[in-house]
Amino acid sequence: MTKQYQSHLARASASAGMYTVDNAVILAAGEASRFAPLSFEKPKPMFEVRGEVLIDRMIRQLHEVGVSQVYVVVGYMAEAFDYLKDVPGVEVVFNPDYANMNNFASLYAVADKLANSYICSADQYYTENIFASQLDAPYCSAVRSTEPGGERILVVDGMLCEVGVIESNLRLQGPIFLNEDYSKRLTDILAQAYKDPNCAHMLWDELLAAHLSEFPLNVKIYEPGIIYEFNYLNDLRGFDTDFFENVDSTILDNICNTLQCEREDISGVYPFEAGLSNLSVMFEANENMYVYRHPGAGTNEIINRKHEAQALELAKELGLDSTYLFADPQVGWKISYFVDGCVPFDYENPDHVKQALSLVHKLHTSGVSTEATFDYLALAKDMEAALNTQGWEWPEDYAELRDTIMHLDSLMEQDRGELVFCHNDFYGPNILVTKDDMQLIDWEYAGMCDYANDLGSFVAQGSGYDVEKTIEMLPLYYGRKPSPEEIRHVLGAVGLVGYFWYVWSQYKASLGNPMDEWACVWYDAAKVFSAEALTYYQE
Repeated sequence: MTKQYQSHLARASASAGMYTVDNAVILAAGEASRFAPLSFEKPKPMFEVRGEVLIDRMIRQLHEVGVSQVYVVVGYMAEAFDYLKDVPGVEVVFNPDYANMNNFASLYAVADKLANSYICSADQYYTENIFASQLDAPYCSAVRSTEPGGERILVVDGMLCEVGVIESNLRLQGPIFLNEDYSKRLTDILAQAYKDPNCAHMLWDELLAAHLSEFPLNVKIYEPGIIYEFNYLNDLRGFDTDFFENVDSTILDNICNTLQCEREDISGVYPFEAGLSNLSVMFEANENMYVYRHPGAGTNEIINRKHEAQALELAKELGLDSTYLFADPQVGWKISYFVDGCVPFDYENPDHVKQALSLVHKLHTSGVSTEATFDYLALAKDMEAALNTQGWEWPEDYAELRDTIMHLDSLMEQDRGELVFCHNDFYGPNILVTKDDMQLIDWEYAGMCDYANDLGSFVAQGSGYDVEKTIEMLPLYYGRKPSPEEIRHVLGAVGLVGYFWYVWSQYKASLGNPMDEWACVWYDAAKVFSAEALTYYQE
């Protein structure tokens, strides 16, 4: 036995005694993205499981054993929890950082309440009441499990000694109880983490594990069948076989009505990483794979869903997007066929680039027109005005960049021809590549526009192209050597599009969805290419 471990046990023994539980904290602020698509409609703790709402059940179990004060920390769809404000012994606390920090920020939001406290996750279900009002020592809960996933723990002589990716049949899961001394020390750790950007994505129990030597914890081990945690929708469906059939969900109703299927026909539902604007899930129904797209926060304010639906129909007719199945022209949800065997679009693959530019050239020269138009600068101005009313803080050189873009736009007017049907979000992730085919997807910004803006979007959105590489690609679009006027026009479009998407990223950030990495990409494109385009116009 090491000296460090002997000290660990000695501190645990010295702190032994009976503690009266002062309160419980239930963490309920998360977006539960893995529980999509139902989490698009309500927070996961609000779902009814085996006849009882998850968070109501946990509060009831705490109150039944005499833990009379419960703090519920909320964030995502916070208004759904408002009814709890009328429940005796319950206080609802809002975490303003729920969208850009992990759940340690939720615990920090109630740091002044921590004493002899339970800390619980709102998405767990206990088949029996495992709480108590009197406890003899701080502890964490663990479940015996041979299934993969979850944080594993090492236990020696009943004490927690290690947490992480280790070989163990014990998974850290269930409530954790800290005494007042531990809570005070944890509060200091939370305050330090709150100031450290490197800690923004840490779970609170990861912080605890990182300081484990300061928090000797007993381990209460539970056999399977007592503590459940529902990470994915399929987990919950396996636990409550009636859940899917009974849950109140307009999304499921829309899917069933569109595909002419029953809820029981839907399976394999998992979140699908696709796009920056919206939320998507993949699922199977009637032996086919589909993607359900849910409009993201703030998108319906700048996207006309009726126009999007029209654009999707036109793209399908042109043979540019055969994945499209149905789009709701009012709400903005969409169902598409899932295409298996896709590979990421590669900007350094000449065949990929040539085929993609051929597709967008086909779009531009199709002669198709639509009532929708897309004006990058007008939209950017609207979003900028909305942000300015909030007192938004822009980069120091933003005003200079904005003036440059406006001047550049006026110069570009001499090179603009008739508006053509454009995709307006033409970049790698919206180019679907298979072994034998390539398609353009996600047409929500499509409309009549300057053709060069599609080329600008292709470059500005993460291509990695510099000015020279951009000019080198242009013959693949034109089918010939571009003129000096065409070169300057496209370079200007890269700057203009980068500017638009940067302003859009700030608008999204104001809604609680920051995308700092992309914002830097777009801002750099706006600055570099607008400056270069101006030199061409001044020659």
